[in-house]
Amino acid sequence: MSFAFIAKKIVSAFVMPLSIGLVLLIVAIFYLYANNIKKAKKYLILGLVWIGLVSYVPFANYLIKPLETAYPKLTVIPTDVKYIVFLGGDRQNRGWEVLRLYHNIQDCKIITSGYAGRGKIAGAIKTANLLQSVGIPKDDILVYPKPQDTKQEALNIKKILQNKPFILVTSAYHMPRAMMIFRSIGLDPIAAPTDYKIRSSDKYSSLPDGYALKRTERAWHEYLGIIWFKLKEMVNNDTSD
Repeated sequence: MSFAFIAKKIVSAFVMPLSIGLVLLIVAIFYLYANNIKKAKKYLILGLVWIGLVSYVPFANYLIKPLETAYPKLTVIPTDVKYIVFLGGDRQNRGWEVLRLYHNIQDCKIITSGYAGRGKIAGAIKTANLLQSVGIPKDDILVYPKPQDTKQEALNIKKILQNKPFILVTSAYHMPRAMMIFRSIGLDPIAAPTDYKIRSSDKYSSLPDGYALKRTERAWHEYLGIIWFKLKEMVNNDTSD
């Protein structure tokens, strides 16, 4: 695991919504101990309001909706495409979409990717084992356990498939950034978004909860990733001119 990858994960953890709220509360405690009650109250209120906001379902949906609606669900399945790329991440929800596509396309292959992370077994291998457990033949699964992020996954797919068409399966909220990355290296996958987080049962009257916070953090992570990607592209274009 590279230093740059670890550094990116650490930095991103400190700018996530919950982390920001905790920092505000820590600042409030600092001012409390410094006997600056006015500033302590200010940062305490800011911290609590912020955590309540990012844990509120309508706010979470407001952030994630533009991501989830960027690409429509793949309803007309192309039968001439013989590869399905199963990006690392959520296996259950993404897995159902992969199975739906696989059983509607003759003689296709599923490509799994993803590194081990904190565990000992790579995500790509876990995904392959899950697919085999539901009846997918081992010969129809191509396993690549080394890619650590979407950019590495895209570069690996380009090396494997070159210009062959393929369907890209990932969570709907991640699809815009994934497509951006794949297209930046000359690939043009067919988007098959799944794992939608917005629910028809969501209500404005709901109280803040952990599920909404997780939804906000997912959207926040994607927006940070998109901004970071665009900044890198700008820098690379400037240096190449």
